[in-house]
Amino acid sequence: MQKLNDKKTFRQTLWAGKPYNFFGDYLFNKYSFRVLKLPVNAGLSCPNRDGTTGTGGCIFCSEEGSASPTTRGISSLTAQMTNAINTFRRSYKETKYIAYLQAYSNTYSDIDILKKIYDQCTSFPGITGLMIGTRPDCINENILQLIKSYDRPGFELWLELGLQSVHDKSLTFLERGHTWEQTMSAIRLVSKFDINLCTHVILGIPGESWFEMMHTAEVISALDVNGVKIHHLHVIKGTPLELIYHKNNIKLLSLREYISILCDFIERLRPDITIHRLAGDSPEDKLLAPAWGLHKGTVLQAVTDEFNRRSTYQGFLYPDKGELL
Repeated sequence: MQKLNDKKTFRQTLWAGKPYNFFGDYLFNKYSFRVLKLPVNAGLSCPNRDGTTGTGGCIFCSEEGSASPTTRGISSLTAQMTNAINTFRRSYKETKYIAYLQAYSNTYSDIDILKKIYDQCTSFPGITGLMIGTRPDCINENILQLIKSYDRPGFELWLELGLQSVHDKSLTFLERGHTWEQTMSAIRLVSKFDINLCTHVILGIPGESWFEMMHTAEVISALDVNGVKIHHLHVIKGTPLELIYHKNNIKLLSLREYISILCDFIERLRPDITIHRLAGDSPEDKLLAPAWGLHKGTVLQAVTDEFNRRSTYQGFLYPDKGELL
């Protein structure tokens, strides 16, 4: 038991007192100043919307494609980032930013257009990183070579990939328009270029068992993945999922159920994987259900409380955790 407590103390000291490897703490520990994401909407499309693989998009995705409220109605990338900065509290003397291309698929365009977008983002004052959200079927070697060209010492370069689940039946339910094998191919390709990779995961997909969700955690931990963004399945107004929710009365996870599954999931994650998000995040005027998703602070505290109750932490059930201590 003393050995377990020693490991727990080690983890929580390493992770700024948290039982998991939070991305914000990773950034502060690495740079010794506050680093924040600046959401950017480059106005690109998605193959699951323009008819290449589909027209309606993923069932959980709104017409805005996960765009931040700070980008709505603003076409200029510079103006978007300026607007985002103005919304942050100025409690730190030194703050730098990661330009975060969040909405839609930000590798889905001609490479010259992509370069222009990336150049605009990285030349903005105070930018110390670039984070690019996309899909597994929207990358190739030429695009990855372009992204890798922005890598330099002291610069935080990330590619975000919509993984969601390792199970094809779940990808079909979500109408993702790609297979798990395509995701694996994309992850292997990104690994060749040594670019930090963050994968998105949804917990609570109808038809997925607890064992299948845990298998997703185990598979991610075995891959060359550096970060994970975890969401609970939630219903945004105006999405195809809203129609399914009303018609079929699908069951969404309660807060208590989600916290239990989430902690189970994190216990199986490789300890060095950074956690970028612990739950879905939608504005009150857009969220239909579950309502508990509006209370981010409550969710974060519940996660910490549950780990403390268990006396466990990220990687507690990861097979090779002893080798990583």
